[in-house]
Amino acid sequence: MKLTRATLQILADYCAAATEVMAYTVMRTAHSSFVKETEDFTTQLVTPGGETFASPKGLGATWYTGINYSGVLPLVKDYREGDICLTNDPYSGFVATHTPDIHMWKPVFHEGELVCFVAGHVHNTDVGGAVPASLSRSLNEVHQEGIRIPPTKIVEGGKFNDDVLNILLLNVRTPDQNWGDLKAHIAAMNSGERRIHEIIRRFGVDVFKAAQGELLDYAERQAREVVRDIPDGEYFFADYADEDSVNGYPCRIAVTLTVKGDALTMDFTGSDPQLASSLNMPTGGHPQHALVTPALIYTLATLNPHLVLNAGTSRVVNSILPRGTVMNAEAPAACGMRSLTVAVSQLAVLGAFQQALPERLAAAPAGSASLMNVKTNDRRGRLIMASIGPISGGGGGSVSDDGAEGSGGNRSFLKNTPVEMIETEVPIKIMNYGLVRDSGGAGRYRGGLGMVMEFKVFSPNSVVTARNRNRTRFSTWGVLGGNAGGNSQFLRNPGQPNEVDLVNSDVVSCNPGDVLRIIGPGGGGYGDPFERCVHTVARDVAAGFVSREAARSVYGVELTDDMEVNESATRVLRSARPLWKNGAHFSYGEKRDAFEAVWSRSRYDALTKILAQVPITWRHYVKNTIFAAIGEDIGDAGPARVNEVYTELASRHSDLPTLTF
Repeated sequence: MKLTRATLQILADYCAAATEVMAYTVMRTAHSSFVKETEDFTTQLVTPGGETFASPKGLGATWYTGINYSGVLPLVKDYREGDICLTNDPYSGFVATHTPDIHMWKPVFHEGELVCFVAGHVHNTDVGGAVPASLSRSLNEVHQEGIRIPPTKIVEGGKFNDDVLNILLLNVRTPDQNWGDLKAHIAAMNSGERRIHEIIRRFGVDVFKAAQGELLDYAERQAREVVRDIPDGEYFFADYADEDSVNGYPCRIAVTLTVKGDALTMDFTGSDPQLASSLNMPTGGHPQHALVTPALIYTLATLNPHLVLNAGTSRVVNSILPRGTVMNAEAPAACGMRSLTVAVSQLAVLGAFQQALPERLAAAPAGSASLMNVKTNDRRGRLIMASIGPISGGGGGSVSDDGAEGSGGNRSFLKNTPVEMIETEVPIKIMNYGLVRDSGGAGRYRGGLGMVMEFKVFSPNSVVTARNRNRTRFSTWGVLGGNAGGNSQFLRNPGQPNEVDLVNSDVVSCNPGDVLRIIGPGGGGYGDPFERCVHTVARDVAAGFVSREAARSVYGVELTDDMEVNESATRVLRSARPLWKNGAHFSYGEKRDAFEAVWSRSRYDALTKILAQVPITWRHYVKNTIFAAIGEDIGDAGPARVNEVYTELASRHSDLPTLTF
């Protein structure tokens, strides 16, 4: 059956509305603030084969518009009316990508025929494991990250599987909260099923079935039209997570973007080997995996905001994800912090696209949102385990506007939690919550400011987790003369004699009265700061976004005592140096420049070739050993020293192959 364009658009709206009903059901009935306020959940309509063909337009997390359930659907046998299935195992079908994300799916039947699935995930605040909230970059195997449930039926024929439910609730720190979120999730599945039956009654089952495939094909055609307008070529970019937590060496994500006609290839060869920490991504090597494609979808949607977004959008790309790397880790690698690596991989992809379309795409967003959780006790001794929301950074300056303040666009658009809600549910005191002056990268269009939160705990044995800590070392990059953004920071008892810089720690034990301050990074700037409108700079100073000192030294704008622009002094300042013209495309900041003076692209290429030939279980050790041996030796920054170190290392370990260079 071939549908008209008008009918297809109507069906698209009806299907999206069904997923939005599911999303509102989750929001209004969930127990944890991380679901009902932060909105770390998804809802989808999925074809019988597993492709997502509809999702909400503005609710929940935005990384999963093209999520594919085909890996898990066959792992449950004999679907029947009333069944609801779930899993949170990252290595069973590669749908649930870390243990707190419990994915559910429910078959929808019409007169005995399976016509689709309703599906989605909810991020549980805690699923047990070694640390509160289950996730830390310090963990090194998936078994430490909480209970894992393989694909199974939690509801069978309309009846709860109490055995599975009891095992789940026994292994978590706050079973009442998990049970509340689980019921909200199940209610969403039932709401979605009812809406599907309403659509079928209105349009007929044949129309509904035809619409699924046609919506996917339509999204693909739209995406290919956008790709045709991108200049053909090969574009390389790399970005970093500050450290892999074992020894402080950066975790590199590299991508080569190839554009040819209406098709794309994203080759992640050159990315680091899977780590002995939890920054690994369990993608199973799927070339359009939902964790790999968000930056592609963000870019395409920026170039054409009217795209229909579903699994068809991702068909334009073939991703190469080398086995045994952080982009395609093998069990039992820990993967709880995969969201940090996803954010960094997005920045790498955005950097590649930025080279292809420098006059249309923005500088780097912050690429980091520290997700804060608190485990403490109230005055009655009752255990409290709750999220207090993401502390994010700024968006990147664009070709025509400043970056968004405190909401870098690649954090999946998770929402903040209001202070009133935090203090109602968690016995802490918020001391400061706002934006950080001068944190946005300077530019013709300024990077967005980072956020700051400062709070006090009152109970002994309190534990705060701050997952996804990043950008304390390397900054967000500016483009075309724009400056890099400000760094993030994490302090205990700031300004006090017992102040501690926690750097990228993500599990912090606190005593009564301790104060924690966490600052998000700023976004990168776009264009030369000396080309910024002087009156806009004055406005930024008046608003508290930019200091008077930065206005003078960074933007070349002198202000009078009453905050007006001193025109003559400003002309002198701005004439003191030439405008940026055809200089370096990217501004990375001093620390990344110093690092890459040692670890040049040619050295990384040599390291990649070596690691590809050694066993996966040896790769992280080999990388770290080579890094330690080279230290800060720049030399000619060529590959010879890398090869030399490996040759000496292989002579000491018979399990390592002898390589000829």
